[in-house]
Amino acid sequence: MDRTEPPGHHDIPPPPAVPPRSVTAVDLRVGKRLLWVDGAAYPLENVTRVYTYTLTPRRKEATLLFLKRVGIILSVAFALTILGGITGIASESTAGTIITFVWLGTLAALVFSVVELVAVLTAPTQYVLAVETSGPSIAMVTSAEPRQLDQLVGSIVNAIENPEVEFQVTVDRLMVNPRNYYFGDNVNMYGGTGNVGVSNA
Repeated sequence: MDRTEPPGHHDIPPPPAVPPRSVTAVDLRVGKRLLWVDGAAYPLENVTRVYTYTLTPRRKEATLLFLKRVGIILSVAFALTILGGITGIASESTAGTIITFVWLGTLAALVFSVVELVAVLTAPTQYVLAVETSGPSIAMVTSAEPRQLDQLVGSIVNAIENPEVEFQVTVDRLMVNPRNYYFGDNVNMYGGTGNVGVSNA
């Protein structure tokens, strides 16, 4: 006996699961002559340059700053130790307390300097898309796929030239400490790390 299936019944596989958005994911979209980078809007007619480049950490400067700090910290510590020894001859317990305090402060300063150096030396190189406007603002985003950023340059330029063009893509928020990187021009990122907005200093 043949079993017939009810009309309209098909073995349709379920739609693929939508991959979860990463914490750093932001939408970059063009619509109605505006370029939106997450919640920030940039009029396309104000965009003066769109380009990609490699953002590199300031490793050389960080190393030189570390060596300079170590020299200053140790010089001050030795000077205060000698001064404490000379002035504390009458009271050895007072001199010992001062010297202990000086070297505890020195150790704390050295640890802070090492932490700052390691933060820069271990910072990754970032490939970014930058959008400059005729005003002081710059939008920067990154992506795990460098080719996506290169293609976005063409898409944004096409949208500038063709008012009817609209599109939307997902990119990543630039999560860096601006003090640790070369930005070309002197720039300050709004709100420190984790933001896409950047302004010329």
